Amino acid sequence: MRSLNIVFMGSPDFAIPSLENIHQTDHNILAVVSNPDKRRGRGRKPEPTPVKKKADELNLPTIDVEDLNSDSFHDQLVDLKPDLFVVVAFRILPLSILKIPKIGSVNLHASLLPKYRGAAPIHWAIINGEKETGCTVFFLDEKVDTGKIIGQSRTVIDLLETTGDLYNRLKESGADLLVQSINQIAEGSVEATPQNHELASPAPKLFKENTRIDFNKPANEVHNFIRGLSPFPTAWCTYDGKKMNIYRSKPTGTMKLKPGELHFKDAKLFVGCGTGAIEIVTLQLPGTKRMSGKDFANGYDLNHQLE
Repeated sequence: MRSLNIVFMGSPDFAIPSLENIHQTDHNILAVVSNPDKRRGRGRKPEPTPVKKKADELNLPTIDVEDLNSDSFHDQLVDLKPDLFVVVAFRILPLSILKIPKIGSVNLHASLLPKYRGAAPIHWAIINGEKETGCTVFFLDEKVDTGKIIGQSRTVIDLLETTGDLYNRLKESGADLLVQSINQIAEGSVEATPQNHELASPAPKLFKENTRIDFNKPANEVHNFIRGLSPFPTAWCTYDGKKMNIYRSKPTGTMKLKPGELHFKDAKLFVGCGTGAIEIVTLQLPGTKRMSGKDFANGYDLNHQLE
């Protein structure tokens, strides 16, 4: 197996295990491309992305890029003479960039493509009540998440698992799959499979406008919605006119409550749904720390409905 010259592209912590795993192989990481430093925290000091921090720790050269279409960025990459671009949780690359590497560009995506193409595949898999998901490594082409598949890994989604829980599992299993796929490319043994576009489903970004809980829906759908949006961007509702974030819930039996009606029983807080009810395990109100359903019930008026 020959050693490939790789440019790695990524920004959030999801990409860190992938960068570390590739760094431990015989492949050569020419540079790590990431988003520019941003002002974060109370001090508002510019801070690098998690991937750039890790690249610095590994003594890998880094490239900050604001404009992916800039001539200077294009020329920097051409000068590196890469065999392969490896992209994990980054931005959509223009065709002019995709054409640079000798072999092509591969991407690690946190779904079983062609299902859940888009920015939030883990969230939507859980929101939609999927029992199984996984990761896909594929060759990038002009359209988003449509390229030929190199390999996939699968995992079961637990009934109580949140997006945060699954995210932490998939970033590790995805990193293993990515290295396997890169090695296959280096060996020349890849048989990439075209996606069946008729089976595609979207995974669009999530915003405040589409993350409000509708308690008129069945309890299982409300539960999946809450865990699918936890810990970020978070499912929310209102309590006494205040925004309430709900982070964890549990499905319950056949308890009959009106949609949004609160009930405290056996040290547990329940809320009614269109059919059935769920237990609210963890929540947060403005200006407070996260609290358990029990703590909320002990300190707040349960005659107010959640809306």
